[in-house]
Amino acid sequence: MESKKKWKAAMLLTAVSVAAAGCTGGGTSSNNADQAAQTTPATTDSGSDDTSPVTFSFFGGDASPNWARMQDETGKVITEKTGVTIEGEFAVSGTDQQKIALMIASGEYPELLYPKGETSKLVEAGALVDLTDLIEQYAPNIKKLYGPYMNRLKYSKDDPSIYTIPTNTAVDNTAFEAGGGFEVQLAVLEELGYPEIRTVEDFEKVLKEYYAKHPTIDGQPTIPLTLNADDWKIMITVTNPAFLATGAPDDGEFYIDPETYEAQLHYKRPAEKEYFRWLNHMYNEGLIDPEAFTQKNDQYLAKISSGRVLGLIDQNWDFQEATNSLKAAGKYDKLYGHFPVTLTEEYKDHSFVDIGNASGYGLSFSTSMSEEKQIRAIKFLDWMASDEGQLLVNWGIEGKQYNVEDGKRVIPADVLDQKINDNSAFQKQTGIGLYTPFTVRYGDGVKDATGNYYTTNYPEQITNSYSEPEKKALAAYDATTWKDLFPDKDEFPVKPWGAAYNLPAPSTSDFTVPYQKSQDIVRKAIPAAIVAPTDQFDAIYDQMLTDLDGNGIPEMEALYTQMIKDTVSTWGESAE
Repeated sequence: MESKKKWKAAMLLTAVSVAAAGCTGGGTSSNNADQAAQTTPATTDSGSDDTSPVTFSFFGGDASPNWARMQDETGKVITEKTGVTIEGEFAVSGTDQQKIALMIASGEYPELLYPKGETSKLVEAGALVDLTDLIEQYAPNIKKLYGPYMNRLKYSKDDPSIYTIPTNTAVDNTAFEAGGGFEVQLAVLEELGYPEIRTVEDFEKVLKEYYAKHPTIDGQPTIPLTLNADDWKIMITVTNPAFLATGAPDDGEFYIDPETYEAQLHYKRPAEKEYFRWLNHMYNEGLIDPEAFTQKNDQYLAKISSGRVLGLIDQNWDFQEATNSLKAAGKYDKLYGHFPVTLTEEYKDHSFVDIGNASGYGLSFSTSMSEEKQIRAIKFLDWMASDEGQLLVNWGIEGKQYNVEDGKRVIPADVLDQKINDNSAFQKQTGIGLYTPFTVRYGDGVKDATGNYYTTNYPEQITNSYSEPEKKALAAYDATTWKDLFPDKDEFPVKPWGAAYNLPAPSTSDFTVPYQKSQDIVRKAIPAAIVAPTDQFDAIYDQMLTDLDGNGIPEMEALYTQMIKDTVSTWGESAE
């Protein structure tokens, strides 16, 4: 799927990378302040010199339930143009670590890998090919796309090899929409007269007031607020919001001092303790779903799909399946508005802080691939990065998924309706959104030589996709998109290390062991603190902080600090 920070999100927790802990904000995708709505000349369609059939084995660290073995409309065109077929295996939630570990143990790898947070382990195992020379010789489109950001593809200060071509983050992306924050059901907003929702107190008041009036919805108990704490998703709806609600940007499990680059687990910030204290208060007030910390992901989605959940603290991609169900049922008033809620008004939500053009997860070549096939593979990726490839992946096929009218690409109403209201079926049929792991691409807001946007996610298209209840709510808040309510990236300095959750963390045991210990501590203590009687909250939270100051964790934080400093240095900034 197209990332929103999106793509924000790339979200699985690993012991060697905190990337999965990030990508919470709707706008933390790669941004360049000077690139919004720029026009970029057409790139060269390289790689089309050999279209003889070739098949690559592939493992992807993200689930792809709609993958149709390239028999969708987009996949067939890709094969026609390049000769390439991908024999893909994709992770089921939580299984990518196990798969990679088995590969390393056996020494047998698929030819192409989208390893997410496991890149460091694969590098240590000597399993990945340095792509530097291949890109230089055979990939003019990729070179053109990354341009001044090529340094950010280097693995580390000590190892400048390029092991991964980032494909989960788009180049020069401008976020036009908020996909996260605190969500309130549109029906709630309308009945309460579209109240201001700026702080957690405002959020609580709205949920409490509506819940008192409507203890049931469609014959089922109303749920003021539910959370998704199933496995790694505890970070997305429970722990990551703590830093966004207290004025910190998304750097996964760490808070990084913007002046010194010192890194520490973000839970150690005093302000975050107060955020979790508020969640404890909400639980004891009966406003948080009592099953929030025991339910599975499918139960979470089913509750949202029922239309009886008033509020969420989540990212669109995490509950998109439930959103699709609501749309299919015509329950547009049960969709959600997004608000930049913080603990108090002294804080600003940093969802849209500028991370420059960050590196990110992407595609790697394993050493199982022959040198001949490596050339073929890099040419394939370069074709995908061409204007022709990007247009196909983002828009589909002219005359089917889009038309050109007076020089402007437009999506027909019936196609847009299917894309919005039955996206799963749309993906399976068209393949749009399935090939981003293989596509180096420009982000939202960048135009090609024809004056059209590379992506379909731009202001006019976003507003066209809104339901009437959503348009009504936005008008009441004097906004055209939900992002209008959030602080803009211009309100914050650019982060010189990009987004830390995208960086390959150290893979040595002096980092991985204490990091995993910290996760074990946090995942046990945070739920316990939230559901505890109010007078027990401090004792539980303070014991967690004590535990996080032992177990080799401060030394682990020091290693991460050095990694951040080295990254800034490698990328051309100065880090003392």
